Amino acid sequence: MGDKKKALFICLGNICRSPIAEAVFLKTISTAGVADQWEVDSAAIGSWHVGRSPDHRALDTMKKHDLPYDNKARQIKKADFDHYDYIFGMDTENISDLKERAPKGGDCKAKILLLGDYDPQQPGAIIRDPYYDRGSEGFEQCYVQCVRCCESFLAKAQAGQI
Repeated sequence: MGDKKKALFICLGNICRSPIAEAVFLKTISTAGVADQWEVDSAAIGSWHVGRSPDHRALDTMKKHDLPYDNKARQIKKADFDHYDYIFGMDTENISDLKERAPKGGDCKAKILLLGDYDPQQPGAIIRDPYYDRGSEGFEQCYVQCVRCCESFLAKAQAGQI
């Protein structure tokens, strides 16, 4: 078998959306029987929450959907752009920040992609940051959207369409 494919999920602080997306993708590849073919992680654009667990509402949402998670927030680093095949941003600001930080001159191995581009119901939709929401509804919406996007992305990746 060839090298593992590598996917990195990015959001602003790595405590809400990207941990949910990471956990959803891990479950998606496990269910598909291809977990051994992938390396998956998540990271932040900013450094505010480095070393912290995800927001309690994100953890509650993951627990509700039987998604184990115990990673701590980390910030993206230059080496990630050469290590990962796919780096997913959750919104257009993430994508702009990632493109700005990526190595220049074609030295970036990773494809920088908007995760919402793989949403079959709303292609190109952003995955809204629920951090400032009062309750957990935004986290549930994030989860549902991540499921659609991750399943669609995996199907396209397995079909060689990416």
